[in-house]
Order: sequence, then structure tokens, then C-alpha cells
Amino acid sequence: MEVILKKSVDNLGYANEIVTVKPGYGRNFLIPQGYGILATASAKKAHAEIMKQKSHKESKVLVQAQELSTKIQGTLVKIVTKVGEKGKIFGSVNTVQLSEALKAVGIDIDRKSLKIKEEPVRETGSYEATANLHKDVKSTFTFEVAGE
Repeated sequence: MEVILKKSVDNLGYANEIVTVKPGYGRNFLIPQGYGILATASAKKAHAEIMKQKSHKESKVLVQAQELSTKIQGTLVKIVTKVGEKGKIFGSVNTVQLSEALKAVGIDIDRKSLKIKEEPVRETGSYEATANLHKDVKSTFTFEVAGE
């Protein structure tokens, strides 16, 4: 069964892609949740027209994502949090705090496109994270967790 994705789905595809899935997955999950529509002949034709119009905009978005990637890699991100004995953090650091720390530096990235490699972060130190800026642009950067 072919489905045109309306939204990006992890481990399946990005928005506006035509993917082949098992019929039950398409009928029972993707279509009812609004993640995709059935890829009929008329839907494919409309999709092709939309993609033709979006191709010009896509090139601009790709250039912006590449610029943002170089900006992230050259930036030192520091998260300050309360720390107990032996460098242990009260709670943990997650993508919400990382996104807020990036905004404080002047880089606006949605928390859903950030992934911390060694989650959960419960100690002070230096860690790596990946920012999924575009389907072709992924940027890996380091951030530091320090105590107050």
C-alpha cells in the first residue's frame, strides 16, 4: 500500500514522501492519525504538482539549514543546573533545556529535532547531541552541563 506522508514519521520517511507500507499500518495508524493519505492516481498527480512548486522553496530551506549547521558546530552551549554531591544533577537534562540553552545563544531549534546521544544526562560534564535540521542536514555538536 502506498501512502503520501503529510508529516515526518521516525524510521519511515519525511513529509511529502511517497512510501510503501503494510496495509494495516496505513489504514489503522497513518491515515487516521493524519500522518498520511492514500496514494491514489489523482493524489499522486496533485502531489507531483505541489512538489514541483515546493522545489524552489526547498533549495532555500536547505541553504538555511546548512548555515545553521555551521553556526551550531562553532557555538559553545552551556546548561547550568542544580547539582548535589559528586556532580550529580537533581533530575536530568533533556532536549527542552538544550533547546532553551540554544535559544539563549541565539539559535532557535525545535526540541523535537534534537536528540541527546547519552540520555539521560544526570551528571555534569560534556555531552553530544544531534540536531536534525533538514532531511539532508544533520549536525552533531557538544554541550556542557555545569553546576550552580
